[in-house]
Amino acid sequence: MHRSAPGGDLMRARALLPLGALVALLVIACGGGGEDGGAPETDELTWSSEQAPEDRVAEISGFRGPESVRYDPELDVYFVSNFNGDGGARDGNGFVSRVGPAGEIDSLRFMTGTEQAPLHAPRGMYITGDTLWVADVDGVHGFHRRSGEQLRFTDLTRFEPGFLNDIAAGPDGVLYVTDTGESRLYRVSGDSVRIAVQDSLLGPPNGITWDRDGARFVLAPWGGTQTVRAWSPGGAGLTDVGTSAGGNFDGVEIVDGRVLLASQADSSLRVLTDGGSRPVVRVPGRPADIGVDTRRRRVAVPYIALDRVDVWRLPGSVPGR
Repeated sequence: MHRSAPGGDLMRARALLPLGALVALLVIACGGGGEDGGAPETDELTWSSEQAPEDRVAEISGFRGPESVRYDPELDVYFVSNFNGDGGARDGNGFVSRVGPAGEIDSLRFMTGTEQAPLHAPRGMYITGDTLWVADVDGVHGFHRRSGEQLRFTDLTRFEPGFLNDIAAGPDGVLYVTDTGESRLYRVSGDSVRIAVQDSLLGPPNGITWDRDGARFVLAPWGGTQTVRAWSPGGAGLTDVGTSAGGNFDGVEIVDGRVLLASQADSSLRVLTDGGSRPVVRVPGRPADIGVDTRRRRVAVPYIALDRVDVWRLPGSVPGR
């Protein structure tokens, strides 16, 4: 969520085949596969063990306080938001980078905002149609994901937000933005903005993602609580999803119907289980808002303090993909 420092340029190729990859290959050999014939299905065995250090397929340096990663499956690129300074400063020098699937930064400052609505310290991102939505200090920016042009800005300053943090949309395209500072969830539809939820049980909310199977938003708490909660648009209140070890959760994604959390308290990526959670990846820094590469079953992990993004294989991925 916050912090920043330097790093050097480094990319690593894969060399060894871990147990998880061998299991994945056996699944393929037996005829298993995703609906599109691409990435294989996984089973509980693969999610039961931690990924090994060699499952980190890339280390990408050269960023400036990377806070969030969003993968675009159609363009096959990662978008990376950069604080480029203090995470709460209205300095107008934030930007969004575009990164190729092999880990090359093909445009460091691909999206920068406008003079009237500059990017200050961009955080969470979400894609609907051809628009990449970005949460920022004072509101929500919309950029054309192909050209990088800023299309619109929705100002939330009248609500006196504490820390606008992450953003997601439901199937109707309506955006919801977490406010970690005020323990709120805002509903943003065009120029119409209102507080959808304001509740101390939100945690306060940091990460947010849409759970298609559950028809609900899953919220990762930043504060002292370790209880992950969910909220359905139009619902009466919050429901408990599970309790996890770790804490100070940032990014949250749904993979194979499982809730994957980035824990800054113990520098891990954790998956919720019936009895709590288990670590899937141990990372070298405090993970911020993670992004999932759905083509290759990889997760991109930004570290604000390291000026770096690492890419890790998820359980069930296939070497070389």
